[in-house]
This record gives sequence, C-alpha cells and structure tokens, in this order.
Amino acid sequence: MIIDCHGHFTTAPPALGKWRERQITSFEDSGARVSASELEISDEEIRAAIEQGQLKLQVERGTDLTIFSPGAGKMAHHYGDAETSRVWSQVSNDLIARVCGLFPGRFIGACQLPQSPGDALAESVRASVVELERCVTEHDFVGCLLNPDPSDGYWQAPPLTDRVYYPLYEKLVELDVPAMIHVAMSRNSAIQGTCAHYLNGDTSVFMQLCESDLFQDFPTLRLVIPHGGGAVPYHWGRYRGMMIDRGRPPLEEALLHNVFFDTCVYHKRGLELLTDIIPAQNVLFASEMIGAVRSVDPETGRRFDDTKAILDSIDSITDEDRAAIYGGNALRVFPRLAAALQNTKQQEVAQ
Repeated sequence: MIIDCHGHFTTAPPALGKWRERQITSFEDSGARVSASELEISDEEIRAAIEQGQLKLQVERGTDLTIFSPGAGKMAHHYGDAETSRVWSQVSNDLIARVCGLFPGRFIGACQLPQSPGDALAESVRASVVELERCVTEHDFVGCLLNPDPSDGYWQAPPLTDRVYYPLYEKLVELDVPAMIHVAMSRNSAIQGTCAHYLNGDTSVFMQLCESDLFQDFPTLRLVIPHGGGAVPYHWGRYRGMMIDRGRPPLEEALLHNVFFDTCVYHKRGLELLTDIIPAQNVLFASEMIGAVRSVDPETGRRFDDTKAILDSIDSITDEDRAAIYGGNALRVFPRLAAALQNTKQQEVAQ
C-alpha cells in the first residue's frame, strides 16, 4: 500500500470559504459569532471536489491512501479570538470526516488544532487537547497539524519545546498519534507563504528540537517535519557540528527516534539528497497534492507534486527502503492507521 502522509482539502467547496469570510468579518465588525450550522455543503459537492481533484490524481499516480487534513494555509490562527479558532477548527475537521466517510479506504483524517497567538496561546493549547481527542475518538483521525507560529508570520510564540505545549504532547502520547509540524498562512509581506514561511517553519522547529530535551520528557512523542525538512537535510553537517560544539548528544541519537521527514520535495536531486542523508526509516512518502505547486515541470512533463514518479526514478533507493518509505513507515509512525483501515473494511462488509 502506498500511503501519502500529507494531503490537504485545498479543493473544498466554495461555501466553506464564504462561511469563513463571514465568520471573520462578523467578529471583526461587531464581535458577532457565525454559527457552524449556517454552513451548508452537500455530499454531492464534496464528491465532485474530491473525484475531480485528489482522488483523480491518486488513481493516475498509483497511490492508495492519503492522510487528509484541512487546508494548512487557511488555518489562519491569527484571526478572531480563541472561540473563533475553536469553531473554525471543528467546522474544518468535521468536513474532513465527511470526506473520509464518503471515500473509505482512500482518505484518513488528520485534524487542525484551534490554536491562537499571544495571551490566548495557553488556553488554545487546552482547547487543542479537547479537539484532538474528539477527532481521534469520534472520527478515527490518526494525527494532527501543529502550527509553531499561530501569529502567522511574526513568530510571537515560544518554541514548540516550551512547557506551554506539554498538555498537548501528553495527549498525543496518550492517544498514540503524531503531529505534523505545519505553519499556516503568512500575513507578513516580507515572508511569502508556501516557499518561504513553510520552509522557514520546518527549519526553525528542527532547530528548536536540537536545542531541547523534549524527547527526554516525551520519549514516545513523534513529530513529522514536512516539505523534506526545509533546509535541514541540505545543512545536516551544520546541525551535527552544532550539537557537538554544545556538548549535546549526537544528532541521530537525540532526534531520529522521534522526528520524521516527508517527501514533499519537487525535484529529483532534492529527493536524492533527502533519501541519501536521512535514514530510510525516517522518511515518509508524501506529495501535498493538490497544494503549493500545481503546474507541470517542463523538464519532465509531469506535475511538480508527482513525487511518486520522482522517487520511482531514483535507482539508489533499495527495494526494502522503498517499501518502507511508501507505506511501512507511515503505518509505524501513525499506529492508529491500521486500525482505522480495519474499521473501514468492517463497515464496508456490514453494508
């Protein structure tokens, strides 16, 4: 089974975006709330969005299953207050649950968390614990997105290793689900979103982890750093040397039992570097389709986010490592995935 660990509902029906606009403007204009019940999206609209989008590409590219989450850029945690974020997260996650229900065996959910910046951060972490548990226990979700910068481009939060996040990590460990580190939009005009803020976020969090003892406190916590780890594989020697300079444990020992990287790297030499530097057991297949880059690479004739085609062209990856990257690692890093798939099969038989 080929498992794409990184997909977003970027093709959600327009009604979702319109509801979100009303939610934001109503609160900004008068402090009024827009009820989740005012959002109306039919199953037919969801089917059309998925069948002509992510499912179509799954079939064309030969992948089997996507771990599916709300659009990351649209999490936009800086809008409104903690209640705004809580309701927006519930609405977004419930829509993902509907996708998974309509396309069993093709999509498994990962949830957005109701994070908030500034003074609301601690409260929002507690709310995130509640929403995570709801999505895992009620919807069979297998992971979540964790935004290291809920100020969306201004980095006003403490590092993810700060104790303010510990209640969330305790719940992740209890539920045995990983978090994918994923920033949202950038409202800072100096930092473009998908090609600067995303990769900055990946790189910054890796460094936060290098400087901390987080995994001594949470030895079974698992974090996925997407987009190939940002700058991390390219500067692996810098990180190793920094750990030695500071008297820290070796990089591999300190982080690689807990930190994993995905393959959302859109050119062959980049993926060759990733799979050469990072041990195969720490690499998970992913494409982020349909996401940051949607065009066709004129050099290959295939879309940039067709990462399976790129990986298939890399001869240096052994068959054993390829099997691990394509699916075995995801089943290990997302241990609830196997049970969720089994539940899906049982429901299909019952029907």
